[in-house]
Amino acid sequence: MRPATRMPAAGPCTGATAGALLLAAVLLCAACAQRGSGAAPGTTGPATAAADALTVEVDRGDGSPVERYTLTCGDVPGGDHPDPAGSCAHLAGLDDPFAGPRTGVACTEVYGGPQTARVTGTWRAAPVDRAHARTDGCRIAEWDALGPLLPGPVGVGDQLPD
Repeated sequence: MRPATRMPAAGPCTGATAGALLLAAVLLCAACAQRGSGAAPGTTGPATAAADALTVEVDRGDGSPVERYTLTCGDVPGGDHPDPAGSCAHLAGLDDPFAGPRTGVACTEVYGGPQTARVTGTWRAAPVDRAHARTDGCRIAEWDALGPLLPGPVGVGDQLPD
């Protein structure tokens, strides 16, 4: 059994150092809060200053022509997308809808259909240029996570009973 080791007594600067660190942390938090607001009093802030604008191109993989939609999300959702309000509301509820595939994740080898899509434009002031497919479980999950922005699999709606 080892004898207990004594820790050296704290020096006279320990209290002052702790106080300085606490002050630095408080000032940093205050600066971050001020910077994060991004808006002057009475304005809406940078996130809503300009509408988010996306172009969606969908190839259903069934030989039909490529579909092209525009979507703007701002005070009033618009564009020629079939469901602008639903798409904008769904995307707004996601942390980072166009982050891209996660790395180091095992994906099931499930084929979800021949559909491909490309989404380009701007979302939350960041450029977007993402290709989507339904070639494995991870890509299917990414597609499905975008909700009403992208269509469902080809033929699924046609196979439901009347």
